[in-house]
Order: sequence, then C-alpha cells, then structure tokens
Amino acid sequence: MTVATGILNGEVLVLNNLYQAIQITSVRRAMCLLYKDLVRVVDGDFATYNFENWSDLPLSHHDDAVHTPRRAIRVPRVVLLVNYGRLPRYEVRFTRKNIFHRDRNRCQYCGIRFRTRDLNLDHVRPLSRGGRSSWVNVVCCCLRCNRVKANRTPEEAGMKLTRVPQRPRWHPLARIRWSHGRYEIWRNFLDAAYWNVELSEDPGEDAAAG
Repeated sequence: MTVATGILNGEVLVLNNLYQAIQITSVRRAMCLLYKDLVRVVDGDFATYNFENWSDLPLSHHDDAVHTPRRAIRVPRVVLLVNYGRLPRYEVRFTRKNIFHRDRNRCQYCGIRFRTRDLNLDHVRPLSRGGRSSWVNVVCCCLRCNRVKANRTPEEAGMKLTRVPQRPRWHPLARIRWSHGRYEIWRNFLDAAYWNVELSEDPGEDAAAG
C-alpha cells in the first residue's frame, strides 16, 4: 500500500466483542487486522464490516483513505475484535503524580485543595516506625500539615485523615482521550461511566516516596 505516513499513524478505537472500548491502535495496525479477518469495522449505526465489505463502500469527499494500486479504502475509526471478550488489566503506577491525582490535590489532613507545588507526600505511618511506601500508606499532604505531623503517626499528632488511602481502581479507558472531538463516532463507545476513574498512568514519572 502506498499512503501518506500521517494517515497510517492515525488513531483507531479498538473494542472487544462486547463493544467495550479497550485501547487505541494505529490505522496501519487496524488495516492489517482487518485484512487478516481478526477485526470488523464498526460504523456509526453499529453495523459491522469485514475487509471485502468495507473495501466496497464508496468514499465521500471528507473521508481519509488508504490507497492501493487498485482502489482506495476508507480509513476505519472503530474496529471490533472478533474473538476477544475481556477487559485487559492494568496496574496504576505508584508515582508522585498519580498520588496527587488520586487525592485530587487535597491535603488528606486539613482537606484543603492546593497547587501541586504547594503539596508534599506523607507516610501515614513513618518509614522509621515500620511504615512502607505504598498506596495505602502514602497520602497527599500540604506543607503546613507535613511540618505539624513530622515523624509521628496521625494519632500521635492529634490529626485525622479525611479518608483512608487505597490503591486506585483502574479502567483501561483511563488511557483513552476523545481526541478533542476529532472522531465523533468515538462518542458512541466512550460512555461517561467509563471516565469515572481517579488516575491515569504516567510512565514518565519516577516512583514516588521510595
């Protein structure tokens, strides 16, 4: 196939066979899977197409296309995995940024929301007292509360957590953004309920509170 690199690198939403969005892939990869009969293209009316059916559809003037020596094929924006019905599991990275996201930039002692630069991380049970650097023992803390608590437990410092810290639950769609409205068809599958997540993975951050 001879096509512009930009089109091949475009984004395609991938669904499992329960029509749940699970990831984003490239146009190049989606077209390969379609040709191998491993996926079906899904249109805005939820109709599905194999490679031959999809290739026979006429192009409109606003469609991106993959050009072959014999024909131009419309670029799909949503594909359905034929034989995959699960939701992949992902772990949330234990990073400084993700802890701030989980706690929504609120100090977990005074409950006030701060800018990131005015926050620190606190070990609920200090490391020197046997505490660990983990999701259930590290919280977002303002500089003042951090100084007041010092190297003590909340009980010893006369302080109380606003909520018990927990490992965040992660949905695969935390990685998927709607691409600023570029592909309207994605709205059919990115239900608002899928966005009820606390954290997104940021592989560029160093491990926090090590």
